[in-house]
Amino acid sequence: MWKKKLLTPLASLLRRRTLTHFSTPQFQSRPNLQKLRPLFPLPGISFISSQSNPAQCWNCCAAAATTPFLLCSSCRCIQPVDHSVDYFQIFGLERKYDSVEEHLEGKYKDWQKKLHPDLVHSKSEKEREYAAEQSARVIDAYHTLSKPLARAIYILKLEGVHIDEEETLTDLDLLSEIMEIREAVEEAPDAQALNQIQSQMQEKLKQWCNNFAKAFESHNFEEAVKAIRCMTYYERVNEEIVFIEDLGGVPQHPFDT
Repeated sequence: MWKKKLLTPLASLLRRRTLTHFSTPQFQSRPNLQKLRPLFPLPGISFISSQSNPAQCWNCCAAAATTPFLLCSSCRCIQPVDHSVDYFQIFGLERKYDSVEEHLEGKYKDWQKKLHPDLVHSKSEKEREYAAEQSARVIDAYHTLSKPLARAIYILKLEGVHIDEEETLTDLDLLSEIMEIREAVEEAPDAQALNQIQSQMQEKLKQWCNNFAKAFESHNFEEAVKAIRCMTYYERVNEEIVFIEDLGGVPQHPFDT
């Protein structure tokens, strides 16, 4: 009986001393984990700085001196593709629909002189891969921005507006017009008649390109999409005429509407 009475207060005493000795410290404010990182490294936990690091060259670690950062100005190494850079930024152009083509070709040739894979055939496998990827992307950017219809679709995509190029035509007036043009193309007696139709299509394309530019500038995306629809079908007529001229005869396969 006396042992039981003695053990009870002893166990309570030990428990109190243990809790007091290992009690969790109370912080007056939230601790700065960044300051604690050198003192208490925790496996599996990474600390991310709130400040983003500037782009650096993978080869010499030099900071990016230009935007876009396709080529290091320090060691002249080609950099990996950065898909956050859009096609307009690649060529240093303002994101506008018009006034693009006059500045595009020269900038494209400048990049190809720096990025072409043949220029780095003696470099490392990594840099040769980067050169092939960068060169292919610059080529795709050039072809996209140099064509009015492709440029219109791309610039709307950057604004979050997706164009389904295979969507069925629902504009009855446009559908009727395209069918009439199609018949005229199929019944064209010679190359001169085809050239005349092609000139008309190019004028219509130019008109709808201007309509798109105005709609895009005013953020009227509904009208911009309508302009793209018209541009798409007039462009198809133009391509069909080119196809016929290459064959040197009457079209064998009518184009879809």
